[in-house]
Parts: sequence; structure tokens; C-alpha cells
Amino acid sequence: MAGLTRIAVLLSGRGSNLVALAEACARGEVPAEIALVISNRADAPGLDRARERGIPVAAIPGKGVAREEHERLVADAIEEARAQWVCLAGYMRLLSPAFVARFPQRIVNIHPALLPSFPGLEAQRQAWAHGAKVSGCTVHLVDAGCDSGPIVVQRTVPVLDDDTPETLAARILEQEHIAYPAALRMLLTRAWRLEGRRVIFD
Repeated sequence: MAGLTRIAVLLSGRGSNLVALAEACARGEVPAEIALVISNRADAPGLDRARERGIPVAAIPGKGVAREEHERLVADAIEEARAQWVCLAGYMRLLSPAFVARFPQRIVNIHPALLPSFPGLEAQRQAWAHGAKVSGCTVHLVDAGCDSGPIVVQRTVPVLDDDTPETLAARILEQEHIAYPAALRMLLTRAWRLEGRRVIFD
């Protein structure tokens, strides 16, 4: 549709955040359309979820391919789809500085913890094992580090005494599905700027 921001979603797994974004776009809550879904795994269930919604998909396996070459293929596919923003939704690859520089301040990620605490893999289990009383999720702009970019939105989730890593992860995921569309809407509809590491909305 004319006037809508075109987005590419990168994923490696089930694609629940893809679904949340797609539904928010369909409801008109986010003024965007998902132009392409890319996965580094051809068997990622998220690709099927995209196909069910008529969204173009591309499987670009990274195994056995040099990182530089794999990222070039991914970036080329994003540009060929004329996507203006890139949303990472469970994409299990760390992006290189060169890739990030190709889409400056236009890559967004959702992380299942309150950054800067518990970056990296199994963040929910990290928070649970550490004895945190509050966890949650963070939507942030992507920089060259691991889950280290400027924070856009955070939502909190209490860590209950009888939680397991799995029950905590499930409750955090519910908040992810709220936070990601909300953050994307803010970035696309409001004036904002970076002051140091802070995202400031005017």
C-alpha cells in the first residue's frame, strides 16, 4: 500500500513476534507493511507463518557460508524488497558492524530481558537463575554490539517465587507481543533523536 513503511523481518524460529507485528500492521496500529521475511533456517516455522499471511519469504542458510557472504545475501534481499526498516524477531545471529552500518538506525530488536541486564542467549533463564525479582523485555535499536543498542521501549514482568524459566519466558513473551508493535509505531510516527545512548521522542 502507498505510504506505508516497508519492513523486512529476520527470524530463526517460530515467528510469534512476526505474527504480532503483522497483526498490528493489519489493524492499522503500525503504519507499515512487512515486505519480506528472511530466515537463516529453511525449516523455521516463522516462514510458514509468513506464507500463511501472503508475505514473501526467503531462506538464506548461513551454515557453511562465510559470514560476510551470508550477510551480503541478506542485505541484498532486504534492499531488493525495498524495505526501509529491519526488525529482528528471534534472529539467532549476531550482525556484523558492516551489516548494521548498511541500515543505520533502522534495525530494531526485541530481547527477553530488561537490558542492559542479561544480554545474549537464554536471557529468561539468566534472570531466573540470578534471582531477579523483576524481568521483562526490551525493544532497542541495533548497534555493533550484542544487545547493546539504545533502548526504545521496555515492559516489566515480575519473577514469581514458583516460576520456572519456561513459565517466566511465556509471560515475558506476552509482553513482547505488546512492546514490539508499540515501539515500532513510536519510531515510525514520532520525531525522535539519539542523545548519547538515549532515544529521545520529541
